[in-house]
Amino acid sequence: MLLSLIILYVITLVYISMVERFRNYASIIAMQGWLLLGIALLRLHTLNWVELSFIILETLIFKAVIVPAILMQVIRKTKINRISSSGKSQFNSLMLSFIALVVSAITTYYVADSSMHMIFFGVALYALLSGLILIVMRSRIFTHMVGFLVIENGVFLFSMAIGVEMPMLINAAIMLDILMSVLMLGMFMTKVDDQIHTDDSDSLTHVKD
Repeated sequence: MLLSLIILYVITLVYISMVERFRNYASIIAMQGWLLLGIALLRLHTLNWVELSFIILETLIFKAVIVPAILMQVIRKTKINRISSSGKSQFNSLMLSFIALVVSAITTYYVADSSMHMIFFGVALYALLSGLILIVMRSRIFTHMVGFLVIENGVFLFSMAIGVEMPMLINAAIMLDILMSVLMLGMFMTKVDDQIHTDDSDSLTHVKD
């Protein structure tokens, strides 16, 4: 069951490199939240109930519900719909995603360590690279925000690679996850939309203090 959830999570990372509509991005982030909830339940079931409850609440309420809802609110508020890009750009993103998957698998093989769960390590590394690909290959700030959320989910998976042995590490990762997501989403909604009135990062290069 755990392996099935991890495979589904990898599929969402491949799919997110191909989508064009921003509502699809929000749906994928929500799906990743539910998958991370299931993965956390299966991976960390040996933790005490207080720590496990905290992790479940964070993944369920924050990752699977609140963050996707905020993304949908941003979409409605800014009326952004889809990426302004060609099919060639989508193809390039998909190819980079597959390259990142291969690089993650090779890196995991060479850094194999018995002290951590290597499947989690490999998928987490792939999530980090996928987020970076979104940020580099897309010009829309909304997509950059989604890229950072994907990276944060990767950090969450990194912490679960050794979370059973070091539960405080995963708690620290969760708190950092919440802090960075709130700051990032808040900045987008209050600064970018209200003051700059644009969602294209290229336009920000012309903004002066």
